[in-house]
Amino acid sequence: QVQLVESGGGFVQPGGSLKLSCAASGGTVSTLSMAWFRQAPEKEREFVATIAWNGIRTNYAASAKGRFTISRDNRQNTVDLQMNSLRPEDTGVYSCAAVAALSSGSRADHYNYWGQGTQVTVSS
Repeated sequence: QVQLVESGGGFVQPGGSLKLSCAASGGTVSTLSMAWFRQAPEKEREFVATIAWNGIRTNYAASAKGRFTISRDNRQNTVDLQMNSLRPEDTGVYSCAAVAALSSGSRADHYNYWGQGTQVTVSS
């Protein structure tokens, strides 16, 4: 059973940066595709970024392109999300997700392992 634990959330002013980390354990983590999703209050969960098992193939939501970078370290079993130039609309609970596939897409129902999430608040 894969377990995911997120960390790194917090409060930041617009234009600032945060780095989220997801620690994975259990199963064969290096063969998992990983992703980040977020959910703002009273809004549906939305896709942010995904990374294939080998870290080479990545995909981003339009809102994240050019500002966010997803990366992974299979030796450390971690997946990071570096977020720069943050905006108030980036506020939400960010969750790490995983699926036992070499690569995956942007649909939440493609992923069967989820972390509890970490809060990100962007405000002046």
